[in-house]
Amino acid sequence: MKRTDFNIIWGILLVGAGILFLLQTNGIIGDTSDPTWQIAWAIAFGAVGLVFLWRFLSDRAGSWWAAIPGSVLIALAVLLTLDRLGFVEGDAAWLGALFLAMIGLSFWIVYFTHREFWWAVIPGGVLFTLALVALLSTWYTGEAVGAIFFFGMAATFALVYLLPTPHGRMTWALIPAGVLAVLGFGLSLAFTEIFNYFWAVAVILVGLYLLLRPRGGEMRKHS
Repeated sequence: MKRTDFNIIWGILLVGAGILFLLQTNGIIGDTSDPTWQIAWAIAFGAVGLVFLWRFLSDRAGSWWAAIPGSVLIALAVLLTLDRLGFVEGDAAWLGALFLAMIGLSFWIVYFTHREFWWAVIPGGVLFTLALVALLSTWYTGEAVGAIFFFGMAATFALVYLLPTPHGRMTWALIPAGVLAVLGFGLSLAFTEIFNYFWAVAVILVGLYLLLRPRGGEMRKHS
């Protein structure tokens, strides 16, 4: 799409936003709690979000960034619409998870259209993890949620290592992946009875290693 076409679209959207403000100023539509106001802004956010996505689809090579604000604005439009339909009060957790997942999806779109942007896997994985945590926090609390978070983060860095990039394998990602997996495993054990057995067995194994390991220095000394 030509730049002139985008300018026309932006001009129309800005004029529409100005009209909304004038309508609110003159009391024709109320504050943000007014259903009419919510519907109007949901349409506005959705329209601007679609413009960004249109820009991305029209020029994926140079306008990859447009996928991110486009997803954010469409996610806001979806939340306002669902709020208007009465879903928010009783289902805030899954709506928050949906919002985070939609933003995370934009980073995955960036990665799959531009493999050289491997960094997009990290915010994409983090946002998906937070979406899962927000959803599961309704049923789980404390260490269980923490373990889910650490496992999700570990999986994110594992994907940074596993997924193909023009730069080859990102071997450094194995370090945070391993550390986060250990933290998640530790938290998962903390709320089970296995935790005490695990540490007892770990201490015994370390002790046996120290007792049974070859004493190369002493053997050379005696020889």
